[in-house]
Amino acid sequence: MAEPSTFLALRERNGKLFFGGLLVSNVGTWAQATATGLLVARLEPVHKGEALGIALMLQFLPMLVLGAWAGAFADQRNRRRLTIITQTALTLQALALTVLDFTGHATLPTVYALSLLLGVASAIDNPARRGIVLELVDPEHITNAMSLNTAVMTGSRIFGPALAAWLAHTHGTGWCFLVNTVSFLAVIGALVAMDPAELRVTPTAPRGGTPVRDGLRYVWGDRRVRIVFLVMTVVSTFAFNYSVSFKLLADGRFHQEAAYGILLAVTGFGSLLGSLFLARKAEASMAIYLASVVLQSAGSLGLAWAPNLAVAYVLAVPMGFGGALFISAANSLVQQGAPPTMRSRLLALTGVAFLGSTPIGSPITGWIGDHIGAEWSLAYGALCSLVCVAVAVVVLRLRPAPYVRGVAPVVPVQPDESVVGPVVERG
Repeated sequence: MAEPSTFLALRERNGKLFFGGLLVSNVGTWAQATATGLLVARLEPVHKGEALGIALMLQFLPMLVLGAWAGAFADQRNRRRLTIITQTALTLQALALTVLDFTGHATLPTVYALSLLLGVASAIDNPARRGIVLELVDPEHITNAMSLNTAVMTGSRIFGPALAAWLAHTHGTGWCFLVNTVSFLAVIGALVAMDPAELRVTPTAPRGGTPVRDGLRYVWGDRRVRIVFLVMTVVSTFAFNYSVSFKLLADGRFHQEAAYGILLAVTGFGSLLGSLFLARKAEASMAIYLASVVLQSAGSLGLAWAPNLAVAYVLAVPMGFGGALFISAANSLVQQGAPPTMRSRLLALTGVAFLGSTPIGSPITGWIGDHIGAEWSLAYGALCSLVCVAVAVVVLRLRPAPYVRGVAPVVPVQPDESVVGPVVERG
């Protein structure tokens, strides 16, 4: 195996193109996400927490409903071509939001409707786009590629929210949506320019059969993977609603609207460090996974009651570090030893656990922030996460989850389906 390198996945032209385009695009995505929060708060100033929670619920509800199906759909098709289509759809959604805001026709119902459309396109895009990451490198380097993907996705939060905070304050939120519209051209251009012959494309899964149920059977049949998913679902549901909790803290505790975007940006810096930390490792471990939740939760509790913004910004760094490490480690643990023909399905199921839980968690977070206190909108999720980790540790100590490197459990298949032999992978 090659010597571990943090940027190993960038050695080839396809990796440079893909991650470069993705970085530019995600700066725009974070700018739009931040501006959407500001726009919703402007349209509904009284119950902003609940309004933000509803917007996020509509955005991520399609991931919960369609996520597993979308993973099977991506496994059965060319992921690169499918991603070009979904990224084009996301561009049109951003363009519609841009036009509505610039013309003064943006209302809470139209923002809700476009959030739902964004969610549908993202639900299909997520497993297809993340599946391309797995095709950029050889199987033994997939943890590196997936960690770099998380670094790009979360590290772009350093620039996107800060850019949105400045643009929204000086020119209006419409310019943030326009930036996102244009930024999609970078990733679409990168996908078109990539050399398909250099991708490690796995055979597409045969159509028909029971692909979603096969994926669920795989997850539940491997005790180690099952624990990862259960912890991920609980933590993601209650502890990752930053778009709601940070906005409430910025307004209710620190009384500075600009703090919303800066908190997201500083958390993004911590996320970048966490992703790069795991990128240097050959593979993730359960110890790293559970420790990342503890770190993220400790940072959240401290930030919730930070005496001032300076302390809050400092605490946002370890909070982001733990959060990104949590995401990267979960993806790696699920993919290590998994059949290649099931890659997108597993990516989709992790997406359902992480993003699909938002329709449940964000309204709860908004309600807690509006009726109990801004601090508790962040702190309650951290406490839930710590309890979940404690239970997982007890379960693992009572009966350690077996794991043999490179060996995957048997997955029930249709008689005419051939599952490619297990390989060591993921990220």
